[in-house]
Amino acid sequence: MKKRSAISLVIALFMMPIVLFAQQNKEKTAASSNTPKEQLVLISTNFGDIQVRLYNETPLHRDNFIRLVKSGFYTDLLFHSVVKNFGITGGDPESRGSQPWDPFGNGGPGYNLPAEVKTGLYPKKGALVAAPLRGEGANAGETNGSQIMLVQGTTYSDAVLNTMETRYHVTFSEKQRQDYKTIGGNPMQDGKCTVFGEVVSGLDVIDKIASVKTNSSERPLEVIKMTISLISK
Repeated sequence: MKKRSAISLVIALFMMPIVLFAQQNKEKTAASSNTPKEQLVLISTNFGDIQVRLYNETPLHRDNFIRLVKSGFYTDLLFHSVVKNFGITGGDPESRGSQPWDPFGNGGPGYNLPAEVKTGLYPKKGALVAAPLRGEGANAGETNGSQIMLVQGTTYSDAVLNTMETRYHVTFSEKQRQDYKTIGGNPMQDGKCTVFGEVVSGLDVIDKIASVKTNSSERPLEVIKMTISLISK
């Protein structure tokens, strides 16, 4: 009887790490299943398609953007501001049906959002950035509720990045430096803007749009439409 008890104790001690390991794996699996997958969106333009992955780290802008996309808000809106080597901006509802010479560019859905500036999310080329408020009395701590910018940017040397760190009181990580030196971006905006997604395909479309002719107000001289939809998983 004592021998059996001893054997049972040995088996129990042997099995304990296995049971604990299985339980830990089960808990990890449950936790990961509760983490939402990153939503993909499709920005269709007359210059081609752009696929964008939305970040879960910026839930206010992610959820607001998804809600607007689902409602059809972005259908046939224009890219109303194009700055070569910086970015392309659109999402003003007043631009729908407008011509390049019509006055618009400050419109939105009727509300603003608090900025979500997160460490590790930075304006490299292809970043999806929430447009800051513009005009007199604009709150620097808020973003326009619907306007977005896709970053084109340009590349920078280590020497220039060193100067920017001193001038703008920022510190670039090795990953940031590598991106700014290779694919490019807008490091002068680092830590000052809400980045809530990034392009996964279609960077060339940004380049095409950024190359169009503009007037002195950075308004494209041709109509560049967008329609945004969700990509099902």
